[in-house]
Amino acid sequence: MNLRPRHREDPEINLISLIDVLLVLLIFFMVSTTFNQEGRVKVQLPRASEQPVPPGPRQPLVITVTAEGAYRVNERTLINASPDTLRAALIKESAGDRGPIVIRADARATHQSVVTAMDVAGHLGFSQLDIATVHEDAGP
Repeated sequence: MNLRPRHREDPEINLISLIDVLLVLLIFFMVSTTFNQEGRVKVQLPRASEQPVPPGPRQPLVITVTAEGAYRVNERTLINASPDTLRAALIKESAGDRGPIVIRADARATHQSVVTAMDVAGHLGFSQLDIATVHEDAGP
């Protein structure tokens, strides 16, 4: 029989390897995280020249888009706002001449109605499209 007292060692947890794993994970997450700064996005808007463009030899067709989304071609109101009606009016007013087109859209008009006017004109072969604007200091 062994009556000598045993020396019991207290169990130890080696923390060095655990700290190494945590540091590797921390570095991984820091490198792989993207930092979005959505509130700080700077957008520089285009500017128009203040000098008017001299008129060309042809008078441009003028497409007016009202706030309600209705179209007018050379100040003639169309019967409805469908692209087919706009297409027919542009063919009639241009008489085969694919000169410049000026789009005058109300500031409250929907973006879709302006894009529809541009799309119809582009499909008909009009290559020069201008969008009419006013200066900030000018009144409505």
